[in-house]
Amino acid sequence: MNDRIDFIAYCIEEYKEHENLTGREAIDLFTRYDIISYIKSAYDALHVMGGTAITDDIKSLIAGANEDKP
Repeated sequence: MNDRIDFIAYCIEEYKEHENLTGREAIDLFTRYDIISYIKSAYDALHVMGGTAITDDIKSLIAGANEDKP
């Protein structure tokens, strides 16, 4: 289980760096869009991807969620 926790931390850090966010801003986004649950459920596919691909995937999830809002 520690590998998954480490991977979640890695994803947060990668996203934070790619998007020039503070740690708090990144955590707020991950919480608002339930990204941590997504990372847990997609771990097998995500952990073989690079940081840029993971960040792009997360950005797509957030953009898709925002498109669904009126």
